[in-house]
Amino acid sequence: MRDAHRESKMSQASLKPTLNAWHMWGIAVGLVISGEYFGWSYGWDKAGTLGFLVTSVIVAAMYATFIFSFTELTTSIPHAGGPLAYARRAFGPKAGYIAGFATLVEFVFAPPAIAMAIGAYLNVQFPSVSPKEMAVGAYIIFIGLNIIGVHIAATFELFVTILAIVELLVFMGVVSPGFSMANFVQHGWAGQDTFNLSVIPGIVAAIPFAIWFFLAIEGVAMAAEEAKDPRRTVPVAYIAGILTLLVLAFGVMVFAGGVGDWKALSNINDPLPQAMKMVVGENSGWLHMLVWIGLFGLVASFHGIILGYSRQIFALARSGYMPKYFAAVHPEFKTPHRAIIAGGVVGVAAIFSDDLIQFGGMTLTANLITMAVFGAIVMYIMSMLSLFALRKKEPGLSRPFPAIGYPLFPAIALVLAIVCLVTMIYYNQLLALVFLGLMALGYVYFLTTHAQRAASEDHVMRGPFETVADEIASIKV
Repeated sequence: MRDAHRESKMSQASLKPTLNAWHMWGIAVGLVISGEYFGWSYGWDKAGTLGFLVTSVIVAAMYATFIFSFTELTTSIPHAGGPLAYARRAFGPKAGYIAGFATLVEFVFAPPAIAMAIGAYLNVQFPSVSPKEMAVGAYIIFIGLNIIGVHIAATFELFVTILAIVELLVFMGVVSPGFSMANFVQHGWAGQDTFNLSVIPGIVAAIPFAIWFFLAIEGVAMAAEEAKDPRRTVPVAYIAGILTLLVLAFGVMVFAGGVGDWKALSNINDPLPQAMKMVVGENSGWLHMLVWIGLFGLVASFHGIILGYSRQIFALARSGYMPKYFAAVHPEFKTPHRAIIAGGVVGVAAIFSDDLIQFGGMTLTANLITMAVFGAIVMYIMSMLSLFALRKKEPGLSRPFPAIGYPLFPAIALVLAIVCLVTMIYYNQLLALVFLGLMALGYVYFLTTHAQRAASEDHVMRGPFETVADEIASIKV
């Protein structure tokens, strides 16, 4: 009787493995692809086109080395908590809290920024409707879709991701006749035509917006527990995903910057439609197509990150780091419905919190992006430290996909992430204080819930590829 009760209880906290390699690649690219549609152009405001190109190359190097290293952790410990699981296994509960909190900030603050961009794109077609109202509408629609089921959600994610990629290629093709390298390089060093030491602060200050090009690709780790064969599907998703995004990011940035006055695109939420308008005019069918189909890129990331934040909240709650209430799985759809809704509530509140989040001379969207990047960078640092620690602590751990270029690649990723964090704190001190304040509040809860964590039926400290379903199977035997 007791075993039956235990099996039933664990089943309620189980996520169903239904995703194949295509689904996982769609999630990897879809999580990020909105970063090619908006957000990155704020970096031009800081560094200019050429300065931001330098920033982007450095950040791309960080992401490439990070992904080739992070895949080792994801395939060795396929847990819905992702970095939470790796850090706790490597260093203990406190490190798990830091990694889990940082990941949560990244995935909760990114969606409202994307929702605001969705509102801005729709506002081009419907000027009388508030972008914020449309942003809230996007939350309602995609929260519902994520609750219905992960297979349906991932299939939809794959579909819109492919459309978004095609649309970016179409954008580059349509604007190419108007492209001029002279436009791209004019005043390209933070408003100057030549490089000198005075442009370096702008190059550094633009780091968050270069990170936005690739932010959230690591969210595939949070779907690893729902992959049919994580040993194979996760590496395919990560490597194919980062290569896809590198090509799209640099292609979009260069083509958009070369069609006219790039300064007109440097502080807005819809740079691609505005760039295309410079080439084809306001009444072109190409422009309207970009606005409508371009929404798929924003939707792909928005939808995918909802999947990511819900799994992080679910994993934190299941492991005792958040109230158990959020660890519930819907009895019919087998999705963490309460976690999905909780992240949506925070996101909608952020959209209407202009006075709290819009400071430091940046727009609401820019500040939301920067907060998400703070969480991401802290998580990258914790993950790389965990990789080194687990190599030493658990040399016998099954590693289906060892880090490429170990120890050089993980070391490069770690050093670049630390440099990014230090410079971000220097240039965004108020937001850094907000981030630390939120972490401190969460840590107070962490200190008061030791018994809750000890009692939780946590997956983190189990062996590789062990899940709730594995434990249930062993009980039956």
